[in-house]
Amino acid sequence: MVGRGRGLGYGLCGGEGMDEVAECKAECSLLATKVPGGSKTKKKAEAQLRAEQEEAERLERERLYQEHLAKLEAKYQVERESELAELHSLEQKFLSAQQWKMDCKEQAKWEHYLSCDGTPDPTVPQEINTFMSLWRDDHEEGIQLVMEKEEVVLNLIEKYECLLLEASPDEITEKQRDQYLEFILQLQDLLHQKYNEATQNLLKTASMYEDSETGNMHTVIKDKSSTFCIWVNLKKKARFKNFVFEGAGHAFDLPKSLALSSVAVRVLHTCYDHLSPLWVQCQGLPRQEAPDTKDLAEHPEDSGKEPGEEEEEGREEPSVPAAEETSSKERKESAASLKENSDNTDDVKETEEKTEQNSDTLEVPSQEEEAPLQEEAGGREEAPRVVDLQQLVPLGGVYHIDALQLPPQVQDVGDWSMVELLDVGLEVYPYSPDEAEDGPQAAVQITLRLPDNVIYFQVPVVARWDPAGQQWRTDGISSTTYEAEEKSITLGMGAFYTVALLQDAHLNLPYQAWELHPTGVDEGLFTVTAVFATIQIQIKDNQCMLSSVVVEEEEVLSHITGKWMSPFALRAALKRAGVNIFPAEYSHKYVPVPRKAALAEVKAYEQMALLAAAFAFAHSKWNGEAGPEQVVFKVSEHPTAGSAKDDDWSLYMFSGEKIQNLKLTETSEAFSEELKEESEFHSTLYHMLKDSASSEAMDRVGRAGFLFIDSVYQLLLATRVLAYS
Repeated sequence: MVGRGRGLGYGLCGGEGMDEVAECKAECSLLATKVPGGSKTKKKAEAQLRAEQEEAERLERERLYQEHLAKLEAKYQVERESELAELHSLEQKFLSAQQWKMDCKEQAKWEHYLSCDGTPDPTVPQEINTFMSLWRDDHEEGIQLVMEKEEVVLNLIEKYECLLLEASPDEITEKQRDQYLEFILQLQDLLHQKYNEATQNLLKTASMYEDSETGNMHTVIKDKSSTFCIWVNLKKKARFKNFVFEGAGHAFDLPKSLALSSVAVRVLHTCYDHLSPLWVQCQGLPRQEAPDTKDLAEHPEDSGKEPGEEEEEGREEPSVPAAEETSSKERKESAASLKENSDNTDDVKETEEKTEQNSDTLEVPSQEEEAPLQEEAGGREEAPRVVDLQQLVPLGGVYHIDALQLPPQVQDVGDWSMVELLDVGLEVYPYSPDEAEDGPQAAVQITLRLPDNVIYFQVPVVARWDPAGQQWRTDGISSTTYEAEEKSITLGMGAFYTVALLQDAHLNLPYQAWELHPTGVDEGLFTVTAVFATIQIQIKDNQCMLSSVVVEEEEVLSHITGKWMSPFALRAALKRAGVNIFPAEYSHKYVPVPRKAALAEVKAYEQMALLAAAFAFAHSKWNGEAGPEQVVFKVSEHPTAGSAKDDDWSLYMFSGEKIQNLKLTETSEAFSEELKEESEFHSTLYHMLKDSASSEAMDRVGRAGFLFIDSVYQLLLATRVLAYS
């Protein structure tokens, strides 16, 4: 776009027009001295002449400015091809980074082969099938052995997710994608099946470990991924109807009917969520095809379904025997949306011409789209409410709360120990609150201790898993009390459910501000000021480190700060901890931000990354005023550490094809596209900054390492600061 040229001093009107104005003024002055009341006529005439003179001057300035713009446009068109060719040579660093990643994967595969540590290679189907088959046949494991194997399983699942979401299209085939998705589902099922088997083994010998004080049995077993709590009602006395699991912080209070029954209460808290569809864990992941990314801001066509409805054909809850028999084939549909997301990623790498043709814009969400819970069809007043997993996501893992049937216990007969064996697997205790003798009350009151490594910025939404509908619901939960200081939540349940605590995935959006500046050779600091927190991330070569997360002037998340990891791993760690600053492809429906074209946004991230070794970039309040086809941001040459001063910044507007330096400042009263004096149009941010930058700065840009450039690009693309701030 070109500016209007108001108030620019490119020339003044003159010539014959000015002489005529002077003669007219003299005549009016003479007439005013001879005519009564001539002073008023004189003032009126002079005011009219001044207005005409000012209009003539304005028109002349506008003409000169348009001539100036036309010359700049012509020069821009002449130099465009050579500038793009020079930029293309710089963009080869993205390809170098991609090749480096592929080489690292091959090296890791070779090192795994040489290690012979007994763990399967996830890319070799025979090894995965053998691993699962051998473990499936072992039915005598205890809880601690399952937890040890759990770490292997979770590591395999994480590797599969990385393969699906980070691999470029030429690294993985469609058949491999389907196979990896199937293996993820099988591993998740097998892991929970093993927890059920180990629970059954423990219950068979519960009487051998009864507590001397109460006569009942209880235990807590923990590791970094899971907490297993179980209480076995051996004595069936009403006065022992409540219990607190020391070391875990969970507690329950049973109705009288259950306190007098042969029942066991199990609370299995897993830090992972293997119930929600796969796309919930994998939303908002980066796209690695950096140089030619096209569809960042494009969004899938509306299918006519409500958010989350497409995942209803998902997986069944694996906490009862019937669920354990569910075949992988039946559950494969739960991975369909993740597969579609991967397919969209495959289409990212297109030519620049196709990118320009297909670039789309973001839409501001309607009020209906923002509803986090959806009522079921039928129009009933008390219809159960289904959680919209695009807006509310499980945080802090899943709590499997079960009432289990107590199997026959070991009996000592002389020198022999005898037990009746039932080939029925782990049985759920048949309990309904309607059958309770003490009236229509909740089946159980549960207090859950929230994990310390997770931040809940708002009161979490408690939801129960519905295995029939394959979705999270909020009905059936009552009397919720949240204690933020104690990090606990107490709730009443109409039956025994698997529950999760959910948080709005977009509560930290849009960003209040952001800044990226270099701190050394191939080092930088990325700061995002979100709604509830300020996040600082250090970047060095191919790794990132969470420097700090500040909430209400207090640093939090010490368990992941100060640790170097890949951008992919850091993003996953922050999301698990509740600090989600990574918009998903559908986030535009829930966050009221101005829409931005994909071309402008993605090209800006690419070129900012290429220049990040010597220049600082930051948020501009005018970005939202620039329209969908343009992005506006601040830039400053940055030779020293620390944030740039206010007067060091310059404002630039970029469309993906043309960039211009704006006369505008952050303190201006209104948005204007006027060019800064003595500036020109350019095709790339690189050439625009080259006009005024020092030779030292451009030298640092040329020497910047491709790993650092790629890491900066990944963070910018994952946070989408130009669209969500």
